[in-house]
Amino acid sequence: MIDDYNKIIESLNIKFIRSNTLNVIQPVKVNNFYDVQNSLILVNSGMIKLDNQQEAGPGSLMFLPGGKSAQITFGAQETDEIMNEVFMNKREQFLRQHGAPSSDVMVEEVVHTNFTTVTFDVKAFDSVNFFTSLDLPPFIISDNILLKDLVQKISQENNSEVAGKSRVTNLLTEYLIIQLFRHILERNMFVEQLATNSNYFKDPRLIDIFNYIKKELSGDLSNKVLAGVANVSEDYVGQYFKMLTGINPQDYIEYQRMEKAVELLRTSKKSIRQIGQEVGYKDTAYFCRRFKMMFGIPAGKMRRRDSLIDI
Repeated sequence: MIDDYNKIIESLNIKFIRSNTLNVIQPVKVNNFYDVQNSLILVNSGMIKLDNQQEAGPGSLMFLPGGKSAQITFGAQETDEIMNEVFMNKREQFLRQHGAPSSDVMVEEVVHTNFTTVTFDVKAFDSVNFFTSLDLPPFIISDNILLKDLVQKISQENNSEVAGKSRVTNLLTEYLIIQLFRHILERNMFVEQLATNSNYFKDPRLIDIFNYIKKELSGDLSNKVLAGVANVSEDYVGQYFKMLTGINPQDYIEYQRMEKAVELLRTSKKSIRQIGQEVGYKDTAYFCRRFKMMFGIPAGKMRRRDSLIDI
């Protein structure tokens, strides 16, 4: 089995996205927090709760896989629930970048919780969002000093002004992901899920479908087209895809399109209409409806507000 896991690790394309340290200045419970990218959160002081059950105190980490919504409480105090859209619109009321001055210099700000985040993409075969494909839930890590040290080193390196910063940050992030994978295996966390949901590593026809979808996001990705790529019948391709991945191909395609749309919103100045067309939606209104249904906020607000950690 270890050979299969080594094959999985060798297929991964790991990319550091960003790191930040934030203060919780007003406790808040976000009912459906969601992001397309993966994050590891290290609690430096205070507490962050996951789904009202698991608690991450100082020195603990919380892993949030991309594409998984969760209820997250920033701070130990009881507080009302808000939806992710409200949180994204008003997050400056709740979180402030560590070291940033208060907007009201006359008021001393109370820090309820302080945490450091590292956000990253992990793609298998440069096309499949790895943790999303495994359908792993968010979880707390309370007993891994190495992961804690790696998050701190990545944050320190990212905030430095030294030669080779980008290279070192990416290398440390690769090490972080491998150690996260080892943590899951060594503690028998979701191992059955890993074995079942990583079946696509064993079938080159499915890899061909993944690669084709990535290259042709703006084009025709009907089951008929995918059947031709995999050289199976049109009637069978949906069943075949779901058998190996756990989801039907059209749901997977929509997620890939929306993930690409988020990337374009965050990194380009293209109009929402252009972005919708680039990811395969000829009808801009329909693209906007589907986007809001998936992420809970309009595409335009995603562009302006970006993600939790990019304050």
